[in-house]
Amino acid sequence: MASGPPQTEHSISSPCPNAELRLVLLGRARAGQSAAGNAILGRQAFLTQTASEPAVTQDCEKHRGTIAGRWVSVVVAQDWFCSERPPEEVRHHVSSCVALSAPGPHAFLLCVPVDRPADMELRALEALEKVFGPTAVSGHTLVLFTHTDQMVLGQQLDEYIATRRKDLLELVVMCGDRYHSLERRSRGEKDERESVEELLEKVEQTVKESGVEFYSCPLYQEAEARVREKQAEIVRQRRGGEELNEEVPSSASPPEEELDDEEMARVREEAERSVHNLNIDTEGITSLSPASSSPSFLSSLWQGLTGWLRRLPKMLRMESLLGAFVGLFVGGPVGRMLGATVGSVATEVGRRKTPKTERNK
Repeated sequence: MASGPPQTEHSISSPCPNAELRLVLLGRARAGQSAAGNAILGRQAFLTQTASEPAVTQDCEKHRGTIAGRWVSVVVAQDWFCSERPPEEVRHHVSSCVALSAPGPHAFLLCVPVDRPADMELRALEALEKVFGPTAVSGHTLVLFTHTDQMVLGQQLDEYIATRRKDLLELVVMCGDRYHSLERRSRGEKDERESVEELLEKVEQTVKESGVEFYSCPLYQEAEARVREKQAEIVRQRRGGEELNEEVPSSASPPEEELDDEEMARVREEAERSVHNLNIDTEGITSLSPASSSPSFLSSLWQGLTGWLRRLPKMLRMESLLGAFVGLFVGGPVGRMLGATVGSVATEVGRRKTPKTERNK
């Protein structure tokens, strides 16, 4: 069953945007963005789905919370670069994410499942550079590994990346050697909170090393200007009696002295949700939507097969691989039956040959 946000939301009141830590979680479908967002906030704020449930495309979503005495806003962007949506739909989705994280995020967190090939994520980093600029990846992106429970029991994440997954290592290098995992095998509440605090420390260190208060680029500057314009318009509407068609300079901001913090936060959120279709590079959008997911599927299938074979005794590997290939290329029930037969025969032949080989050594 899917789990979703509770009926009551935490207080919407928060400081101005410059006083909160803003995180943007990106990733393919089922990469664990929503679960990571919930872990960071310490509550079920984002909708999550089990592996058996059909994938549902969700809009960009934002929730806030207080962590270790600091306001944190988490924006979850679902399936930016792995879908086959039309470019205009992707443009709308990216624009929404940018507006919700304006004036700019302190870090992009790329959620990467360790049990899948990282080809999609490598393309995603290239797309992020095209849309946001080259320093978005090298200076402001952190890899957040998920599905680490699929690793061999007792194996450390550092060892796994360095010795067995060159594709994951390449991701980490592209992101300035910044990575983290919120998942702990003990899964204790204390461990989870400590892991979240470690993540926030890494984000703050990233901000410090970047030399800027938060990430910004022309796209975020455009979004912030439009959000501020909409804020001013909403305030005038609520006052009543002022001309709404009056031109408002991009630097204008609502008169905060006339609204309390909670009301201003509501106005800000309403303004953010109203911003769509920003001036986004069309070429970047095209690269966000791969033409076909077949290569990724085959890569995933191959990795799963070879990973299973590594757990078998050495003498059974080639025989099982042969049977698996026969089943894969023939396909259907006949292929499965033929593959199983070929694998069994090859295995038996291998067993009969093994004693003779050992005696000849």
